[in-house]
Amino acid sequence: MANTMLAVVKAEAAPGAEIREVKVPGFGRTDVLVKVKVASICGTDLHIYEWDRWSQGRVRVGVTTGHEFVGEIVAIGAEARGFALGERVACESHIVCGHCLPCRTGNGHVCENTRILGVDVNGGFAEYVAVPAVNAWRAPRNVPIEVAAVMEPCGNAVHTAFAGPLAACNIAVTGCGPIGLFAIGVARAAGAARVFASDVSPFRLDLARRMGADAVIDVAKELLVERVRELLGGQGLDGVLEMSGSPQAVRDGLAALRNGGRLSLLGLPKEPFELDWNRLVIFKGITVRGIIGRRMYETWYQLDNLLASGRLDLKPAITHVMPMERFEEAIGLLKSGGAGKVVLVPWGEDA
Repeated sequence: MANTMLAVVKAEAAPGAEIREVKVPGFGRTDVLVKVKVASICGTDLHIYEWDRWSQGRVRVGVTTGHEFVGEIVAIGAEARGFALGERVACESHIVCGHCLPCRTGNGHVCENTRILGVDVNGGFAEYVAVPAVNAWRAPRNVPIEVAAVMEPCGNAVHTAFAGPLAACNIAVTGCGPIGLFAIGVARAAGAARVFASDVSPFRLDLARRMGADAVIDVAKELLVERVRELLGGQGLDGVLEMSGSPQAVRDGLAALRNGGRLSLLGLPKEPFELDWNRLVIFKGITVRGIIGRRMYETWYQLDNLLASGRLDLKPAITHVMPMERFEEAIGLLKSGGAGKVVLVPWGEDA
């Protein structure tokens, strides 16, 4: 194995990123070293690239970015357990302490000391990445490698969807970015009665249809609440999975819920916003659930089972497979809205 490798690095405290030659990462006694086969770009990577307010306060300059990937184990620490050389693994990107109150009460996904691959520590937009063995997840053999590469973000969709009743329920997904698209497939696979999808992009709404949405709602042209009532014969939704971060989508989603419905929030608003809590939440008895990451490791088991069943097909949401050296072009595609999920193939790997 060479001593150096190519990686996408956040080189400066400014917009952009660079492909650089860096050292192959060392690994600890409880870690595994993974040769990356396929990675995928997340909205977080876009934030880091653009160097927005959140990135400036969180990201370490010089970090190798990327936290969604699948690869092959090529080295194992002396105290790492549960894996063998050559196994294909995806990765839980949140490295948790195991000692804080949330961790010790079964809620490690909200660990008070979370470090994130590609944000706080070196990530997977590289030829190799070192991860704690406990964060590695054996990828199902029955799924294509590009699907295995998006298990981590799909876990967000699973967590959001499973945060309330799904079976025989009428569900809407607001925001058809990649995780919203995955959520459509998850809700369908888990037995939702009907799944509706809303967005302002015709391109993304077409992807929503391909992911199995029963109806799509272009909220640039029609009102979500009115269309939902029409589709459901005057009834409200049982649940809304909010993926956009749009204040209007939150308001409309709450208005479209029946009394006693649930709103699961994964999308991140850019700024605080006002909400009529009395009318939209309290008087309707709405359950509101904030979602971050994946429950460790309940969500991963659920995702494994969905993929193994053959009922969850993520391929329609993966619109581009590109070599890692075209990272800048991939970022441009995402910024333009002309892509679903973009996956990247590192140097030396077969696309």
